[in-house]
Amino acid sequence: MAQVEATTERIVAADAETVFDALADYSGTRAKLLPEQFSEYEVREGGDGDGTLVRWKLQATSKRVRDCLLEVSEPTDGELVEKDRNSSMVTTWRVTPAGEGKSRVVVTTTWTGAGGIGGFFEKTFAPKGLGRIYDAMLAKLAAEVEK
Repeated sequence: MAQVEATTERIVAADAETVFDALADYSGTRAKLLPEQFSEYEVREGGDGDGTLVRWKLQATSKRVRDCLLEVSEPTDGELVEKDRNSSMVTTWRVTPAGEGKSRVVVTTTWTGAGGIGGFFEKTFAPKGLGRIYDAMLAKLAAEVEK
């Protein structure tokens, strides 16, 4: 079984604190940012960054739906980490300044992929599919904070 990684990034025309606060607002803003591949979103504990427990279903492909139960932590300034209790999936959001009034948002998801030929295809195609999903989410984030 191989480690699979998908990374997407975007420059957003808003300061890093505003962008981070929007991402960490699981009880408000975050639900507005989710593209159609996410469903059954619910905040179970907390709702603002560290200590939040959130659940959703992620339909990565027409046949693959993941039921995610994510524990949120903030290990460093400008970083949100979502660890799925139901799988090996970990998503890290990093928000850093990128010039005056701008920030860079980098989202990286890793998980332990399947073995064999299925694992080869997963490692080859899953990052591209997940990248498209997070591109859509980052576009919604930009639209939300650049108002």
